[in-house]
Amino acid sequence: MAHSVTQERSLSAWRSPWVVGWIAMVVIVLGVNLTMVYFAIISNPGLVSENYYERGEHYEHTLVSRLLHEPSWLMKEDIPKDIKAGEKRSVRFFVVDSAGQPVEAERVIFHAYRPSNAKKDFSAPMREESKGRYVAEVQFPLYGVWDTLFSVTAHGTEYNKGERIQVLRP
Repeated sequence: MAHSVTQERSLSAWRSPWVVGWIAMVVIVLGVNLTMVYFAIISNPGLVSENYYERGEHYEHTLVSRLLHEPSWLMKEDIPKDIKAGEKRSVRFFVVDSAGQPVEAERVIFHAYRPSNAKKDFSAPMREESKGRYVAEVQFPLYGVWDTLFSVTAHGTEYNKGERIQVLRP
């Protein structure tokens, strides 16, 4: 009787280094895949421009000319941290020049992009509350991750400031 119990223990699959090695390899592969999915979700906004080829064709020239003309403005967004889906909230945007003076822009627009569903993207023009201070009332239709972009047009040139936010469940 004792002999058969000992024999069963020695034949247990968990004692084989091959079985343990294969299970460890499967766990490692699954862990790497989950890590890649996590980084893909948090890093890529998934936004694709309709005319990506034309925009990229002169990218270097556009980038260099923009850096030469880029104002040394301080642009700061004020987005409430507790925004909930379906609630109308105020978002604010402040623009001051290098001397600390408010910038009067020709136009400021708030854009919200949903990385997983472009059909829910929206834009809202911002009105001037006071010099250099702009506000818009917005309502996010879905909870989750949103990429926001404040687009400021001044002196015929557009400047952008982006921020990724988390919209809470209602």
